[in-house]
Amino acid sequence: MNHAGKCQHLHGHSVKAAITVTADELNNHGMVCDFSDIKASASAYIEEQLDHNFLVYQDDPIIPWLKQNNERFMPLNEHPTAEVLAKMIFFHMKEQGFNIEQVVLWETASSSACYRES
Repeated sequence: MNHAGKCQHLHGHSVKAAITVTADELNNHGMVCDFSDIKASASAYIEEQLDHNFLVYQDDPIIPWLKQNNERFMPLNEHPTAEVLAKMIFFHMKEQGFNIEQVVLWETASSSACYRES
C-alpha cells in the first residue's frame, strides 16, 4: 500500500468485531436472532479465513515469495484495511442469512472502522 504512515510496514492486528443485526419484528422468542448463532458464524469465518493468515493486496510484490515459501496468505482485491475486513465480515454474515445492519471492527479501544450498506 502506498501509505506514508507506520502502517506501510508489515504488521498484524488483534481486533474485535461488533455485528449489528436488525429485524422488522422479533421472532417467537422475542429476539432479532440468537446471539450464539451470530457468534458461531462470525467466529468460524474469522478463525478459518482471517486468523493466522496473511491478508495481502493481490498485486503486492511479496506474493511470489509467500508462494515459494509455502506461507499461508489470502490475496484481496482491495488493501486489507480495517474497513475492508469489516466489509468482508459483513458480506459473510449476510450470505449466512443474517439481516446485518453494520459491522464495526475495533483495532484499539479508541479506533474503529464501520461498514454498512446505504
